[in-house]
Amino acid sequence: MKHAFNLALKEWGWVSDNPALKVSMEKEPPSRDRWLTYEEERKLLGASPQWLKEIVVFAVETGCRREEILSLLWKDVDIFQKAVTIFGKKTGDRRTIPLTGRALEVLKERARTKAGAISGDLVFMHPEGSKVNIHTLRSAFKDALERSGVQDFRFHDLRHTFATRLAQTGVDPYTIQKLMGHTSFTTTQRYAHHFVESLRRGIENLEKSRKEREEKIITNLSQNAS
Repeated sequence: MKHAFNLALKEWGWVSDNPALKVSMEKEPPSRDRWLTYEEERKLLGASPQWLKEIVVFAVETGCRREEILSLLWKDVDIFQKAVTIFGKKTGDRRTIPLTGRALEVLKERARTKAGAISGDLVFMHPEGSKVNIHTLRSAFKDALERSGVQDFRFHDLRHTFATRLAQTGVDPYTIQKLMGHTSFTTTQRYAHHFVESLRRGIENLEKSRKEREEKIITNLSQNAS
């Protein structure tokens, strides 16, 4: 709008002023940047019942969305290959996530608890044997947060925690995008300021290359001198 009025004012002389300049533009709120520290994680897990603790650990170790966790079936779990296949309801895409040791232990514990599980069964169930619905999870998670003292935190932030920790340990953006199931790389870029280790690794490689080149030059000079 501002650009159109500027053309009309400066280029074509159709108007005498630009009314769009008088309109204040509403700033977009910054992306939420909240993740769980390791100390907060310890407190939250300590305040959670076992069934919720398993879900929280799985979320923070895989980056799965809440709905993806609650709808995960045993047929999509491969204990031997240490991976799960996620069918994203939000994107409709399928992605395979390699499991960390902690996530694998959660699934093994679920398998022991659910003796004789069939492939169509849900992985995460309420202790009473019923499906964990969103309302039950939300209520239990809220109670655990209050008991733990962890503030300003949402369940979806567990997913952000997974991506943030990956970025902080130097995992490249492309890998994070694939693990998170982001359809757009722009979404992954919200974690760009956490890629310090990746940037540092690049500088270290540059330094290493320079030193190797200098050592090679010195070696060549020594050989020529002899």
